[in-house]
Amino acid sequence: MVPGIGFCDLGFAKLDIDRKKRRGFAEAVYCPGKALCQLKKISFGLLKHKQDLLLTKLSKEGFAYLKKSLPALKYNKIAKLGVLLQSKAAPKGLVVVVSAGTADIPVAEEAAATTEAMHNRVERLYDVGVAGVHRLMSNSAILKKAHVIIVVAGMEGALASLVSGLVSCPVIAVPTSCGYGANFGGLSALLTMLNGCSPGVTVVNIDNGFGAGYFASLINK
Repeated sequence: MVPGIGFCDLGFAKLDIDRKKRRGFAEAVYCPGKALCQLKKISFGLLKHKQDLLLTKLSKEGFAYLKKSLPALKYNKIAKLGVLLQSKAAPKGLVVVVSAGTADIPVAEEAAATTEAMHNRVERLYDVGVAGVHRLMSNSAILKKAHVIIVVAGMEGALASLVSGLVSCPVIAVPTSCGYGANFGGLSALLTMLNGCSPGVTVVNIDNGFGAGYFASLINK
């Protein structure tokens, strides 16, 4: 660690070990583009400074490699998320994670698992999209208990606006790349969410479950 600066210099990476003080959770590690040996050095660097470890978009191969040196590392294979927590805290207020379809679940799981790692209480409500809106309406009691709701949807992305119209809490919308050709890799869902008429909705980037989970935790804090 560089004295008085708040980061640990590994040469190829500078670990922001002051982030937990500023934001409430340690720096997360985005795994694609990093060599396995780099991921290992980063992981040990964070753990050495008593930081919680959150590895996003971690492949099965990456997890198997790290698990040999970090036996306590846990892996959510749907979310592609590696987690090793050194801090303990009682889970706080309810975050409900909603997915429009089954194909949206990997992104929804990234959001849910991230939120849980940051010591929030999470309930999942999956496959309740607008094509069968009665599935959502039959779970309205769960939605109304939430402090924050994360809505994950591809295709046209209409679900976020609908959910927001039913509740009083903030809604975080996550567009996914799920959909046919005119979905344009999630662009149609993104634009629908940005143009939604129901106030109180914020939108993160396409397939960014981690960003939604992080923001939900900040609100819930």
